[in-house]
Amino acid sequence: MPLRHWERHRTERTGWLRASVLGANDGIVSTASLVLGVAAAHATHGQILVAGVAGLVAGAMSMAAGEYVSVHSQADTEQADLERERKELEANDQDERKELAAIYVGRGLDPALAQQVADQLMAHDALGAHARDELGITGTLSARPIQAAFASAGSFAVGAAMPLLVAAMAPEASLIPLVSGTSLGFLALLGAVAARAGGAGMTVGAMRVTFWGALAMGLTAGVGALFGTVV
Repeated sequence: MPLRHWERHRTERTGWLRASVLGANDGIVSTASLVLGVAAAHATHGQILVAGVAGLVAGAMSMAAGEYVSVHSQADTEQADLERERKELEANDQDERKELAAIYVGRGLDPALAQQVADQLMAHDALGAHARDELGITGTLSARPIQAAFASAGSFAVGAAMPLLVAAMAPEASLIPLVSGTSLGFLALLGAVAARAGGAGMTVGAMRVTFWGALAMGLTAGVGALFGTVV
C-alpha cells in the first residue's frame, strides 16, 4: 500500500500568498497615499472619503483584472506546452523516454537506473512525468487565474479599508498624521506576517514593505501639497 505524503511545504502557498500580499500591500499603500495626497491639497473631509472609496473600488477591480489576465496568460502557455508534449509523446515515445532518462542522469542517477525510473513513470503517467520533470509544471504550482484574481481583489479591498476607516474616524486636523502612522503600522504587520508565512525573516519583511510604503505616501502627499498650493 503506498504511503501518503502528509508533509506540507511553503511552496504550496506561493500562488495565493503572492496575490494576497500584493493585493493587501497595494490596497494600503495606494489608498493611504491617495487619502494623504487629497488631504494635503486642502480638500474637505467628505472629499477625502469620496476619493478613498473610489480608489478602493477602482483598485480592487484593477487588481482582479490585472491578475486574471497575467495569470491566464501563464496558464495558456502551460496548456500550449502540455499539448505540444502530448503530441511528442504520441509521435515518438522512445525518444521521449530517452529525454526523460537524460534528465534524471543530469540529476545524479546512473544511466541504467535513470532509464528504469523513466520507464516506470511513463508507464504510470507519461504526460505528468514530462510536465513535472521537463516543463516544471505541477498541480501545486500551476497557474490559477480565478484564484489569483479573487485573492488580489479581496486582499486589496481589505488593505484599502484600513486607512479609509482611519480617515473616516480621524478628526480633520489630525487626519494626515493618523492615516500615515497607522498605515505604516499596517504595512509593517503585513510584511512581518507575509515573511513568516513564507519562511523568511519577519524584521526584514516588515522593514522592506514599510520603507516603500513610506516613500509612496511621502511623494503623494508632497504632490498633493504642491498642487493645493498652486491651485
